[in-house]
Amino acid sequence: MNPLRRLSRVVLAFALVVLAGTVGYVMLGFGVLDALYQTVTTITTVGFREVHPLSATGQVFTMVLILVGAGTVFYLFGVLLEALIEGHLRHHLERRRMNRRIEQMRGHVIVCGWGRVGRSTAQYLHGLGKTIVVIDRDPERLRDIEFPNILGDVTDDSVLEAAGIEHAQALIAALDGDADNVYVTLSARALRADLVIIARARTEGSKSKLLRAGANRAVNPQLIGGRRMAAFALQPNVAEFLDVVMHEDTLEYRIEEIRLGPGSPLIGRSLSDIALRPATGALILAIRTQTGQFVANPTDDTQLHATMILIVLGTPTQLDAVRTLATG
Repeated sequence: MNPLRRLSRVVLAFALVVLAGTVGYVMLGFGVLDALYQTVTTITTVGFREVHPLSATGQVFTMVLILVGAGTVFYLFGVLLEALIEGHLRHHLERRRMNRRIEQMRGHVIVCGWGRVGRSTAQYLHGLGKTIVVIDRDPERLRDIEFPNILGDVTDDSVLEAAGIEHAQALIAALDGDADNVYVTLSARALRADLVIIARARTEGSKSKLLRAGANRAVNPQLIGGRRMAAFALQPNVAEFLDVVMHEDTLEYRIEEIRLGPGSPLIGRSLSDIALRPATGALILAIRTQTGQFVANPTDDTQLHATMILIVLGTPTQLDAVRTLATG
C-alpha cells in the first residue's frame, strides 16, 4: 500500500481511539477535558497519575485502551518515519504545490513528450519567456526537470485537463509515435476547439492524418533539419541570419507576427499612409491576408484590413511600438 495512504488510515485510527477513549471516560464520570487528558496520557504511556480514582470498570477500560491505543501510536510513528525517510511526504507536498501552480496558469504551452524534440521545443519557448507544462509517462524522464510537469498518459483526457488545457495557449505533441500524436491531437481538439496544436510527424504520410485530426500544423523535424543543412551549404549567410534572428539572443533584432486588432488605427489605410518605418523603425517583411496568402515585400499602396497578420523585423522596442498600433 502507498505509505501516504497507510499514514492517512493510521491517523484516522488514532483519532478514533482518542474519541473512543474520551467518550469512555466521560461515561465513567469524567469531565470532557479530563477525559481527553486521561486518554492522551494513557495511550501515549506518559505515566501520569489518574485524574480521578478509577473503579474496577475504569481500570479494565484503561488497560484495554493502553493495549489498543499504545499500539496505534507506535504504529503511527513508524509509518510517519517511513514516509519522511523515503521522501513520500515531501514528494506529495511538492506535487500538490505544482498542481496548484498549474491550475493558476494562463496562456501557457503544453509540451507532450519529453524526448529530444520536446526538450528542444521547451527550451526555446522558455527562452522567449513562455510558461511550460510538460507531460510524459516515464518518471525517469521527468526526474529533476525544471518545468512544471504531469506524470501520466497524455492520451488520457484527465491528464490533459490536469495540465491546464482549458487555459493553455498552445499544445505541442512531440511524442515518439505518429499514432500517439494523432490520438493526442484528437483528444486536445475535442477538449478545446480554439487551441493551437502543433504535432510532430515522423513521416510525410502522417502529416495529412495529423492535419485531419485537428492539428494546426504538422512538422517533420528530420525534414526541416535536412533543409536547414542544405540551406547552410548553399546560402550560409542567409541561413545564418535567419537562424540568429529566430533562435539566438546574440542579435537584438527579431522577426515576429503581429495581428491587426479590430480597433487598430491602421485598418483601412495603406502602408504609405501609416509610414510605419519612420514612425517605429520596424520593417514589414510580409503580410498574411484574410485568405491565408502571404504577400512578401508589400508595396506602399497595400491596404491593411482587420485580422491581417504583419510579419515584422525590428528590435523589441520597435516591435512593441508596432504592436501598440496594431492592437489599437
